[in-house]
Amino acid sequence: MNAKKQTRPSTAGLFGAVEMPALAAVPVALVALAAAGVRATAGLTLMVCALAVVLVLASFESSRPALRQLMPTAVLAALAAAGRVLFAPLPDVKPVSAIAIVAGAALGRRSGFVVGALAALLSNFFFGQGPWTPWQMYAWGLVGYVGGILAERGALDRRWVLYGWGLASGLVYGLILNGYHVLGYVQPLTWQAALAACAASLPLDVTHGVATTGFLAAIWEGWGRAIRRVVEKYDL
Repeated sequence: MNAKKQTRPSTAGLFGAVEMPALAAVPVALVALAAAGVRATAGLTLMVCALAVVLVLASFESSRPALRQLMPTAVLAALAAAGRVLFAPLPDVKPVSAIAIVAGAALGRRSGFVVGALAALLSNFFFGQGPWTPWQMYAWGLVGYVGGILAERGALDRRWVLYGWGLASGLVYGLILNGYHVLGYVQPLTWQAALAACAASLPLDVTHGVATTGFLAAIWEGWGRAIRRVVEKYDL
C-alpha cells in the first residue's frame, strides 16, 4: 500500500514535468523538420502531435481526479462538441475555443486542455475522423491550456487580456492546422507556398478569433460564476 502511495505522486510529477516540453515540441518539430527538408515531415510531426496530446491527457489522468472533479470537465467537453456541431452551418464560428478557455480558467490548465481535445475528438464523430483529428485536439487543447496558465497568473481578470487571447486563439488554431495542411498536401513544399496557404486562410482564422471573442463575452461571467460555485461547493 505504501509503495502505491509513493508511486502515484511520482508518476503525476513526471507527467506534469513533461507537459509543457511536449506541447512546445509540436511547433518546434513543424518548423525544424520542414526547414531541414525531411521527406517524412508530415508523418513525423503527426506522431509528435499525437504523443503530445497523449502525454497531457495522461498527466490529467495521473493526477487521479475524483468523479466530482471529472464531471464539470466532461460536461464542458460535451457542450463544446455539441456547440461545434450546432454551429456547423457557419464556417469558423465555433464556441469550442471559448469553452476551453473558460474551462482552463475555472478548472485549471489540464482541464482546459482536456475540454478542447475531447471536444475535437467527439465532434469529429459527426464531421469525420482523420489525420487532422490529433491536430485539432492539440490546437483546441492548447487554447484551453494557455487560458488556464493566464488565469493562474491573474491575467484574465483584465478583459483586454481575455478578449486578446480569444482573438489570438483563432490565429493560433489556424496556424497549427495550416502547418498540418501545408506539410501534408502542398507540393512542392516551399516557404512561398506555405505563406500563400497561410494568407489564404487568414480571413477564416480572423473570423474564428472574432467569434471566440464574442462567445467569451457572452459566457464568461455566467458560466464562470456557475463553475466557480461548483468548485467552491465541492472543494475541487
